[in-house]
Amino acid sequence: MKANIYSTIVGAVVIAGVLTACGGGSSTDKKAQLDKLKKEQADLTVQIKKLEGEVAKENPDSAVAKSKEVVVKELATSKFEHYIQTQGFIESEENIQVSSKSAGIVTQVFVKEGEMVSKGQTLAQIDNSLVVRNMDELKASLELANTVYERQKNLWDQKIGTEVQYLQAKNNKEGLERRIASINEQNDMMKIKSPINGVVDEVTLKEGQNIAPGMPALRIVNNSDLKVKANVSESYVTNVKKGNKVIVTIPDIKKDIEAKVTFVGRNINQLSRTFVMEADVTSAPDLHPNMSAIVKVVYDSYPAALVVPVNVIQDINGEKIIYIAEANGKQIVARRKVVTVDGVFDNKAQIKGLHVGDKIIIAGYQGLNDGQFIKI
Repeated sequence: MKANIYSTIVGAVVIAGVLTACGGGSSTDKKAQLDKLKKEQADLTVQIKKLEGEVAKENPDSAVAKSKEVVVKELATSKFEHYIQTQGFIESEENIQVSSKSAGIVTQVFVKEGEMVSKGQTLAQIDNSLVVRNMDELKASLELANTVYERQKNLWDQKIGTEVQYLQAKNNKEGLERRIASINEQNDMMKIKSPINGVVDEVTLKEGQNIAPGMPALRIVNNSDLKVKANVSESYVTNVKKGNKVIVTIPDIKKDIEAKVTFVGRNINQLSRTFVMEADVTSAPDLHPNMSAIVKVVYDSYPAALVVPVNVIQDINGEKIIYIAEANGKQIVARRKVVTVDGVFDNKAQIKGLHVGDKIIIAGYQGLNDGQFIKI
């Protein structure tokens, strides 16, 4: 009896299709006929599904033959992290552009690119011939002033001569000593010295060049103290905190570095609507200042979360749907489950609404219906 009904329904669908193809009349009549036939088709589809289910119950072997093949995966808990991803760069705390303190002609450059230098080491010399001549004159004057002072002091100790003569000799000697000290400082300023320990990364000055204070002369870099710096959208200002885990990826050298947030800026840039975040990173020979980096700041971590591939989640009528495989007597059927998505990262989704051990359908889920027979 059910088989006859099934044949009648299918025949009706075929006849309806013929009528649609051959029917005449105006476009308005055709539209009305099309809408009517679509409604009838929908009703027939429902009836067909119902009859297929009843037939399958009466004849299980037939149902197995019509089952859709799928691939399933048993749901288990795993660690899942929520993070912010942004672009950043490597920065050295000691990446210094060295310049001269005095103006003049460069007479000697003592270092080349790549050389190790120590703090206070002289890197270049500016012409100091005039300063040296002045110093020689002052030293000669100081010798005379010292002699006069010693004689006046001896006479004064013997109560010979006047106090004024003694004080004048002493003042003259001390004045020359102060002038020599000042000249020594000027002479020291004619040397360009390294302010840190590091490597000479760049030498821009040359012998014979006229240089002035503020002009770039050399660059000294020390890679022992590196950090990653990034700008983060202000919408995450409450998520990023000092101590948060950071994963720094350097694409150029295909390297991942784990670090922690060491500084979170309080100021929001008015143009970019971002704030600054920094994290110290371990020094390495292949890390260089200004290298581009992809920065992931982890702000939430779940040690035992339910995680599924994001592509198995279907959006149907505003609901997030996942199909799982369930036993139904001797058969296996697809069950539609509504889930809540708590976060999507790296093409994986953290969900609620399923249980550990559920067999989620990860392939062949397209076009499935609730209760449809499936084959694993």
